[in-house]
Amino acid sequence: MRKHYITAFLAVLLLLPATLFAQTTGRVLDNLTLKSKILKDNRKYAIYLPPDYDISKRSYPVLYLLHGAGDDQTGWVQFGEVLRIADKAILEGTATPMVIVMPDANTGQRGYFNDVTGEWRYEDFFFEEFMPFIEKEYRIKGEKRFRAVAGLSMGGGGSFMYALHHPELFSSACPLSAAVGPLSLADAKTFMERIGNKPVTATDAAIEAHYKRHSALELIQNMPEDQKKAVRWFIDCGDDDFLFEGNALAHIAMRKNNIPHEFRVRDGAHNWTYWRESLPKVLSFVSEAFHQY
Repeated sequence: MRKHYITAFLAVLLLLPATLFAQTTGRVLDNLTLKSKILKDNRKYAIYLPPDYDISKRSYPVLYLLHGAGDDQTGWVQFGEVLRIADKAILEGTATPMVIVMPDANTGQRGYFNDVTGEWRYEDFFFEEFMPFIEKEYRIKGEKRFRAVAGLSMGGGGSFMYALHHPELFSSACPLSAAVGPLSLADAKTFMERIGNKPVTATDAAIEAHYKRHSALELIQNMPEDQKKAVRWFIDCGDDDFLFEGNALAHIAMRKNNIPHEFRVRDGAHNWTYWRESLPKVLSFVSEAFHQY
């Protein structure tokens, strides 16, 4: 009888490491695809699934985490260390378990927006195909209060635009070192060519319309009164970042228009060292809304 108990006890001990591992470590898949009719191509994405995703039956809040120019869906995985940082935040209780989705916006044409000609419709793809696919494919709570968006540089610009265009969809938005869009109409054409990788031949009227829809400053200054508290904002940019001016102007515009937001400036530049330090703060900030602070 004693030998039986010892054997059973040892068997339990052997199972413990695997159980603990399953409960404390999330999982990242970074080469997943879906077919897009809008973009006429297969689109890649990466996803972080929290530690208990595979052993629970619950649904989770979601953070759409956007990469910067020159990276793809693997950027936050490889350089941003999203697995390590998210696991640590969840284990320590500074973030709630969540699904983190990282789409590729560096294939076909760089950027998160529709182009000025309407030929490349990435933003339409994101909201009409990508988000519905993700929230059906994975166990995600498909409500505004359980959905957030964040991103760095070009992805910070995407975070600004997506939350400004669709405040009904996101509880929180966290632009990091954001490309806030052209700072003036005069800069608009140059800006569009830079993010679109090809000369802009659109009419002046089309360029102006595109500028007004894709300049964070324009959208903030003209935000309807009933939208000013629709999204929780966390803006973060290093004091040595070359995009600091645009982020500071966005902060000032929000202050002048009485739009509640958090604005953080830390010592740092436009690099992954800065963004890796930003990510735990982002996870904590969006979790406050997920928890109904």
